Amino acid sequence: MRHIRWLRRSCLFPLSGLLGLLWLTPAPPVLSAPHLEDRIVAVVNSDLIMLSDVKRELAPEQERLRKQHQGDELAQRLKMAEYMALTKMIERRLQLQEAKNKGVDVSDQEVKQALQQMKQQGEQVDETDPFTFRNVRDQLTLLRVVDREVRNNVMVGEAEMKRYYKEHQTRFALPEEYTLSQILIRPRPADGTAEALEKARIALADLKRGEKFEDVAVRYSDGPNASRGGRLGLVRQGELMPAIERAIAPLVPGGISDIVETAEGFHIVRVDERTPKQFRPFEEVKFEIQGLVFQQKSEDVFQSWLVNLKNKAYIEIKF
Repeated sequence: MRHIRWLRRSCLFPLSGLLGLLWLTPAPPVLSAPHLEDRIVAVVNSDLIMLSDVKRELAPEQERLRKQHQGDELAQRLKMAEYMALTKMIERRLQLQEAKNKGVDVSDQEVKQALQQMKQQGEQVDETDPFTFRNVRDQLTLLRVVDREVRNNVMVGEAEMKRYYKEHQTRFALPEEYTLSQILIRPRPADGTAEALEKARIALADLKRGEKFEDVAVRYSDGPNASRGGRLGLVRQGELMPAIERAIAPLVPGGISDIVETAEGFHIVRVDERTPKQFRPFEEVKFEIQGLVFQQKSEDVFQSWLVNLKNKAYIEIKF
């Protein structure tokens, strides 16, 4: 049975109850009293979390929030950020403790190599700063313990990949393709919109009387492919202007659109060929699916592992 025992100005309870308590209990402004000296704000098993640790963790988010919000909205978001920062720190301490218990370690040389890589990638890092050194060591340790305790235990079978492919097939769809021809009539001069529209109507009327599209295009079109009968060639769904895409959506091969107005002028479009939407075959996307399923399963296993760590731990929060 979950229990909460109040000890003066602190509370001792299973960590599995931490999130609920943080969100449901009004919290004093831990970070809003700059006159307070550094002190313990939480005990995670045998580890201490200091007020200065929380301030350092929260500083970038505080800066971001102060640029975007103000007044009551800012105060509310800062309080929420405090809860999230403390929760994140507690979870990180639990994982680092588990790494120590399992004998997972990172050498000084590995930390130095990681710092060098960060510098080569353009990051500003101070290798002499003890906090930076410790933070990089912690990050490497977290990666290593999660690899060992979570990712190494995740397997992805063929049946799972096929099920994912079936349930998310639209993710592997190829865009529909068209072979198009067009007649484009541009207003000339800029105030000649009415004349251009009338010219487009005449062209459309000629097509409805049965004249060949290519002949009408040569006669009327201002498009770059007019001399070739207006042939545009192959285009994929999504590459066309939205108005034209909508106009040709219901057309079968050989179908001709009505007049479509865009910023370029007036278009009459013929669908010469149409390749319906297809799907990449399973064998082609198999390794992509394996990565997606592995990532999904890893997250599920990680959350279960983290919950187990919380259920075994006790935390004392000192307000």
